[in-house]
Amino acid sequence: MYTLPNKLKLFAIIFMVVGALGMIGGFLAVPSNVEEVKTMMASHDDGHGGGHGDATAAHGGDHGAAGAHGEEGAHSGDAHYEHVLGQLQNRPWAAVYVAAFFFMMIALGALAFYAIQYAAQAGWSPVLFRVMEGITAYLPVGTVILFVLLLLSALHFNHLFHWMDGDLVNPDSDKFDKIIAGKSGFLNTPFFLIRAGIFILGWNLYRAISRKYSLKLDETNDPAYFKKLFKFSAGFLVFFIVTESMMSWDWIMSFDPHWFSTLFGWYVFAGMMVCAITVIAMITMVLKSQGYLEFVNDSHIHDLAKFMFGFSIFWTYLWFSQFMLIWYSNIPEEVTYFVTRIEDFNLLFFGMVAMNFVFPLLILMNSDYKRVNLFVIMAGIIILAGHYIDVFVMVMPSAVGTSWYIGMPEIGAMMFFFGLFVFVVFTALTKAPLLAKANPLLKESKQFHY
Repeated sequence: MYTLPNKLKLFAIIFMVVGALGMIGGFLAVPSNVEEVKTMMASHDDGHGGGHGDATAAHGGDHGAAGAHGEEGAHSGDAHYEHVLGQLQNRPWAAVYVAAFFFMMIALGALAFYAIQYAAQAGWSPVLFRVMEGITAYLPVGTVILFVLLLLSALHFNHLFHWMDGDLVNPDSDKFDKIIAGKSGFLNTPFFLIRAGIFILGWNLYRAISRKYSLKLDETNDPAYFKKLFKFSAGFLVFFIVTESMMSWDWIMSFDPHWFSTLFGWYVFAGMMVCAITVIAMITMVLKSQGYLEFVNDSHIHDLAKFMFGFSIFWTYLWFSQFMLIWYSNIPEEVTYFVTRIEDFNLLFFGMVAMNFVFPLLILMNSDYKRVNLFVIMAGIIILAGHYIDVFVMVMPSAVGTSWYIGMPEIGAMMFFFGLFVFVVFTALTKAPLLAKANPLLKESKQFHY
């Protein structure tokens, strides 16, 4: 049985506490009215010059100059400041959303990878099953938190999802948006929350059943449980591939309701899987270094690293396919998605491509490096950081626009959810032996070597 080290528990709790304080500080620092925005922008302009604040202040200044010539210009200037106020009020919510989604998708990806192993009756991976189950223990926590955030958005505690504004689908409103109104049969708040509930219920139901049958298999040594796991896993994968695509449309792509990509579900899936497999590899190596998982050898790590490498290439293929076709066709309503990210998030947008493709390619291309823990850990850290930025870049341009920067809410949210993830996962690992001893393919997995 695994015993959670006190140092690791303390580490996770400290991260949660410091992160929570950062998130609270981020919410408290949000301006509450236009006058506070004007004061904040003026002080930022005087103190720093340049950057987002300077550009925004200059934009506001242009409106202010126009305001000197008439009421219409003044109204335009106030409208601009109100727009910035909305962005700044969204910022801490968006920071929490990015972190919550990222760590939830790791647990969901691990659950899908776990199901794939059972459905494929893979012989190499049973010695890693308890690690995968430990990671999926975060799924109930992560999905509940995310559902609460979606519910708060639906109740208009924030304006993360632009399409939730009822005036956009009201033909009598000045804000009426014909495109969003045309999608209102699918993009409406009740159906949105119902879909989210179905996704979360289905994922967690399979997680609970698979964990139960896995432990029962160990207790009874009855192969009937293995057969049930095979059937449930195969069925879950059908449910997963449909709901994962719809989830990516709802929870990420609908931040930009005018834009869509037929590759988006696969794009999110690829990022989810590479992050999940990376975390499986990293936790396996941590446990191995502490004297556990004695049957895990370099060949198991090598296979995990191959999956990390393969899904990194797959993610890059999807990123390039999506970007190149839209950019080359240059259709205004489609290309604007990438224009905003290149103009306002240039370093992050292209930086995460380098982190998610170039570094894994250079580090993990060599077969020998896949067997060296140091190289796998290095690649893993870069991959996780790169895909965190990827989620950040998918969410922030629509939620926060040019008012983004890295500060208390962003760092605090990342620290809090990282601490929570570590605490939940490593606590779950203490609940059962780290070896699924009755799995009929365990002998093959123990002897796996090439």
